[in-house]
Amino acid sequence: MVKLNKIYTRTGDDGTTGLVAGPRRKKHDLRVESYGEVDEANSCIGLVRQHLADHPTLDQMLVRIQNDLFDLGADLATPDTGKKLDYEPLRIVQAQVDRLEVEIDTLNADLEPLRSFVLPGGTEAAAALHLARTVARRAERRIVALQYSEEAVSAAAVAYINRLSDFLFVAARWVNDKGRADILWVPGQNR
Repeated sequence: MVKLNKIYTRTGDDGTTGLVAGPRRKKHDLRVESYGEVDEANSCIGLVRQHLADHPTLDQMLVRIQNDLFDLGADLATPDTGKKLDYEPLRIVQAQVDRLEVEIDTLNADLEPLRSFVLPGGTEAAAALHLARTVARRAERRIVALQYSEEAVSAAAVAYINRLSDFLFVAARWVNDKGRADILWVPGQNR
């Protein structure tokens, strides 16, 4: 269980932060940036939820996702170094990815087929979901960069963040009157 008695510790005043397993990293370290981007995506989802009074089912899906994003942050903040830890580190598991896929399919079943790319916008909830989607994509790029830097990142963590932006896209269309209120891109419209 997490217990936070004191919010400031002054240990980060030197530009470093501690990972879960103890080692300190520079605050601009790729791993720190990765879980920071996940935190930002989570905050965007918190803003989305302020616009979902008429969509309690989607709101409950997003509550689960916000909890998953804390799991993902913990996963990223606990690098797998191959050394045995005194505790079982929190990791994203395939069941969390599978649940996202089921929820994507559930929302997508109600949507009109796409005829063009969708411009971010429509309802306030949809616009906020598109913003959360782009932040999640940025987090994904950062996590994949971490993975390709030869640091351990689990396949489930990468799959989860990839699926999340898909979910947020489908959810944005779903709150836009099931896609009927989507604003479609018109290629070359302003030439």
